[in-house]
Amino acid sequence: MVVLHYTGMESAEASLERLAAPEFEVSAHYVIAPDGRVWRMVAEDKRAWHAGRGCWGVVEDVNSHSIGIELQNNGLEPFAEPQMERLEAVLQGVLGRWSVSPERVIGHSDLAPDRKIDPGLRFDWLRLAKRGLAVWPEVFEGDCAPDEAEFMQCAQRFGYRGAFAHVLSAFRLRFRPWARDMPLQSTDLAVIRDLSMRYPCLDAGDLSI
Repeated sequence: MVVLHYTGMESAEASLERLAAPEFEVSAHYVIAPDGRVWRMVAEDKRAWHAGRGCWGVVEDVNSHSIGIELQNNGLEPFAEPQMERLEAVLQGVLGRWSVSPERVIGHSDLAPDRKIDPGLRFDWLRLAKRGLAVWPEVFEGDCAPDEAEFMQCAQRFGYRGAFAHVLSAFRLRFRPWARDMPLQSTDLAVIRDLSMRYPCLDAGDLSI
């Protein structure tokens, strides 16, 4: 997998210092600055400590199965054009070298919905999807009654794990950020149905986990 993060710090230099300091026990394979500069901190075939506690589908040790990319951003500002262009180039290389499919490019909030929100509200997932570097739903209208149990079944099939409130929040953060603080809607169910059918991370037999 590839996991996208924002640093939450005010400069790339501060982020690099933090990621290189053993006492913080955190690292990433790449750091990309707003001006497009990129640093490789860890070789792609080595484990970096970027994901922490969390899981995606049946993968519980995400650090051992993923490449982590940190984007210099404080979580409040749009991601700069040079930064997005460089991210796209890095992703194209990583996905090609490791045969990673676009649905395996996820956010930190996807794998740890109970504790993380990065890459956050300002990140442009649709842009990546249009370039074949992530996925985006094709359905944005629902005509069925909201059903929490079905939502969770579809969310688990797509890859999410965790409690309903956390999963709904992470799902909306990525796919429907304008719907925050609303109860479950029929559109939420329609979108996650679409994603789970087109990009299943788990098959029906795995949904008891």
